Amino acid sequence: MKKGWIACFVSVITLTPIITLAHVKWFTKVEPKKETIEHILSPLFMTVALLVAVVLAVLPQFLPKLMEIPYAKKIDNKLDYFRKYSRYILKYGTALALIVQVMSGTIFAPEFYIIETWEVILAWLAIILLVIPIHYATKAGAVLLLLLFINVLNQVGIFHMLDYGFYIAIIFVLLIGKTKLENWGFPFLYLGTGLSLCWVAVEKWVYPAMSLDIIHNHGVPTFGFPPEAFIVLAAFIEFVVGYLLVVGVLNRILSFILTLIFISTTMLFGYTEVVGHLMIHIVLVIFIIEGVSFYHPPIRIHKTILDQMIFVFLNFLFVLATFILIYYRFA
Repeated sequence: MKKGWIACFVSVITLTPIITLAHVKWFTKVEPKKETIEHILSPLFMTVALLVAVVLAVLPQFLPKLMEIPYAKKIDNKLDYFRKYSRYILKYGTALALIVQVMSGTIFAPEFYIIETWEVILAWLAIILLVIPIHYATKAGAVLLLLLFINVLNQVGIFHMLDYGFYIAIIFVLLIGKTKLENWGFPFLYLGTGLSLCWVAVEKWVYPAMSLDIIHNHGVPTFGFPPEAFIVLAAFIEFVVGYLLVVGVLNRILSFILTLIFISTTMLFGYTEVVGHLMIHIVLVIFIIEGVSFYHPPIRIHKTILDQMIFVFLNFLFVLATFILIYYRFA
């Protein structure tokens, strides 16, 4: 029975449409046209939101039982062994992602082209400093990375760069290595990555025309759903994944499944997908290794099961509404 629950959960997310985790801005030339709030909050949207809130309210109650499975414990113990390598994976993985980006003439994402010579110089200096096995060099490389991020932010605006907020988390982790704040690094990385996924998901609800264009031009399968409904459901999957990463639920399982999904998007969208999502792949590998050993979910402040379920149900709806309102107003 327990294995059945895991198989069911994994199957649902594995069948997630491959457009779910794609940045739609990279693959369409359609001019962004904001949908009306009345159309966004459709009966389908409201129904799915309530159903998802119910599922999330129940999910944490099953987690302890899932982890009692001997095979799950064995995998957890094996992954725990690799935690000592997590910071090295992030450090050298960031350098690798930067190399791929610079070689393609972009920085951080395929939509941000490198124009000035000083940007190229700064990027290569950051790469060189990151590969030097000295923590002071790592911090210097992180500072240069921050300067490049601020430069792009000044060009496109803060709300556009929230799509890539996980880079700020990466920079933070690299900066605080071997300091008293070191233990705050990976929790912040979870937070930054989860919030970025939530933010990108809302884009598909507010600007559905861009996603529709990708479906038609790239032959994305909709699994029998009308394209409009398909986009709503796909965005919910992405939003829920980001939300679960933030609250510390099923991070190893989610990270593994997300990695498989990103590989499938690479087969559809090609090299652009590699350039844009290589850094996310590296972060997900770290999440698979790290799990949630550091995290104390806020749900635990509530003692009874009913209180915990009500908390999760209302918290998800509050976070969902907040993201939509902020995105709709400012993005």
